Amino acid sequence: MFGTAKKSAQEYANVGMQTGAIAASPHKLIAILLEGAMVAILKARKHMQAEDTAEKGRAINHAISIIDSGLRCSLNLKEGGEIASNLSALYSYMTQKLSEAHRHNDQRMLQEVYKLLSDLKTTWDSIDPKHPKYATAMET
Repeated sequence: MFGTAKKSAQEYANVGMQTGAIAASPHKLIAILLEGAMVAILKARKHMQAEDTAEKGRAINHAISIIDSGLRCSLNLKEGGEIASNLSALYSYMTQKLSEAHRHNDQRMLQEVYKLLSDLKTTWDSIDPKHPKYATAMET
């Protein structure tokens, strides 16, 4: 009749994430996408270690979807110049590595993409317009 506590908690988390995304600034949305892809890769690694091929595939596909349909689609190649072009190439590289990681069951490839996303997120967070250091620099 009622779902498990774990399922209910997951559904609650999903609603919270969706609500946060609706209220988020464009800058925050990119941070959410980066974080979501990183979480999906961590899940893929866990499933890879457990030899759960189906769940590993779902997690990797989720990460690829976030990178392709979220991060890459958010790029403005016309106005973004070289930075947007380089990010697009990096996202292509990431999705290729994730596909190879799935095919070859290679945790090192997952870790490589995770590290790239982590570095991007650190950089992205450092230029947050709401970050006190950035706001102070903009006011002077």
